[in-house]
Amino acid sequence: MLIKECKGYELEKAQPNTSEDFFNRSEVTFSDDGIEKTLHVLYVRYFDEIYQEFTPYKQDPIFVQNGREVEFKDIVALVCLLKNPGLRSRKRLYINSKEEFASYFRNINFDKLPEIFLALKQTNGYNLRSPLEFILQPQ
Repeated sequence: MLIKECKGYELEKAQPNTSEDFFNRSEVTFSDDGIEKTLHVLYVRYFDEIYQEFTPYKQDPIFVQNGREVEFKDIVALVCLLKNPGLRSRKRLYINSKEEFASYFRNINFDKLPEIFLALKQTNGYNLRSPLEFILQPQ
């Protein structure tokens, strides 16, 4: 699988009576067997305020890689895909439970995430051999 892009953004109200401004969207675009796909993860914006509870990151942007400031919302869809490779066949994922959201970040090797963003910047893609490379194995 070739990871091509990871990005996230805050939704804005399209109409005065809608609730989009309570949500963020994170996207990961990848090529799977030559077919380009994008996984869109919609989640409650409040989770951006509490990510310190389930990640080692203390501030946003969470890291800077080759001049690019990577924010928490940029990694959410990527982490979901790494944790659950079965999401490759989905287009959308909606998460509104704090427990479900936090479960995607359990046992993720956060030290390896910057190498994906470095490859995206330098070579326009990251060749993911196995998602297990990003999951911490019990000692």
